[in-house]
Amino acid sequence: MEIKRSLNTKFAEIFGPKQTAQYFSPGRINLIGEHTDYNGGHVFPASITYGTQGVAASRKDNKVLVYSTNFEDDGVISFTLNELEYDKQAGWANYVKGMILKLKEAGYTFDHGFELLVEGTIPNGAGLSSSASLELLVGVVLEDLFDLAIDRLALVQTGKKVENEFIGVNSGIMDQFAIGFGEVDKAILLDTNTLKYEMVPVKLDGYAVVIMNTNKRRELADSKYNERRSECEEALKRLQTQLTIDALGDLDSETFEAHTDLINDDTLIRRARHAVTENQRTLEAKAELEKGNLAAFGKLLNASHYSLRHDYEVTGIELDTLVDAAQKQEGVLGARMTGAGFGGCAIALVKEENIPEFENNVYDAYLKVVGYAPEFYVAHIGNGTTKIDPDVATA
Repeated sequence: MEIKRSLNTKFAEIFGPKQTAQYFSPGRINLIGEHTDYNGGHVFPASITYGTQGVAASRKDNKVLVYSTNFEDDGVISFTLNELEYDKQAGWANYVKGMILKLKEAGYTFDHGFELLVEGTIPNGAGLSSSASLELLVGVVLEDLFDLAIDRLALVQTGKKVENEFIGVNSGIMDQFAIGFGEVDKAILLDTNTLKYEMVPVKLDGYAVVIMNTNKRRELADSKYNERRSECEEALKRLQTQLTIDALGDLDSETFEAHTDLINDDTLIRRARHAVTENQRTLEAKAELEKGNLAAFGKLLNASHYSLRHDYEVTGIELDTLVDAAQKQEGVLGARMTGAGFGGCAIALVKEENIPEFENNVYDAYLKVVGYAPEFYVAHIGNGTTKIDPDVATA
């Protein structure tokens, strides 16, 4: 990642010229393993080169001044280190407040204020984890400006606390983990139960992951996300009357199907079936990628979407239209929704030489059915949140 000179110029324009440092925090895609994180299963995310860039400098007083080029109408938002309560009027700055507060609660000390300018390239509300990207960016800025001795897992867990306890979104740890621990050309097989993880090389050999944005905003708090969680919890409770398991992720498909009578509810059976089979697909996906079997990996993507559509019912016309169109295109090995669903994004594994035609054809099919346009981004797997080397610069 390179220093962006234009952001230094913008910082000087907003806050005045001073010694600054730059930071980058990626967004993430989840290759496979959807709605498994809160069911004690595995996820398989990767950090991407779209993300949040930040420029920061220390102050001598206790004021914190923040500015986003994505929300220029908000201007500079300011608060002191003693004013860390959630404030709806503060908008995105609540993520900054939340990280400071949760780190203070963990025993870290902040003895002066700072100024922070951020610029995000993640489409807001697309389901690529713009909020987790911002949380980890702020975490690394604080780690650097205040010389905090904090390991990366603790920072990742702090980001999740901010999301759950300060912002009020009941999400798992996958987003922050992928963003905090990402590496170039590697995905992370993460056991969400134990937080044990493995870095898995992703060699796409002439193929690329294309992100397809429905442009339908998807807000976790407004979706049926919490409803699906409670349905899985109820299915698990019924299975636990006879099975010694802690999570749906503890089951293989054969054991699950042999005990569906314990659940005795068609909807709950389908919800739990997705959690169990998606966990199995995620483990298979890792094995196929390690063998370089992209065709088999692509079939698992297709099977994942089918399950999310029919068993978990979190897709909707926008995501289904995108995925159906993508799966029919030449040079496509597989496609699926990614993220929480109900809008947001899907991904497709596409032969690089076919990408222009792929985008045109899927665009036309989506516009015809949905009535407005999708957007496409070719995803490159990049590093996790980091301070940028000042010797590497771009305009």
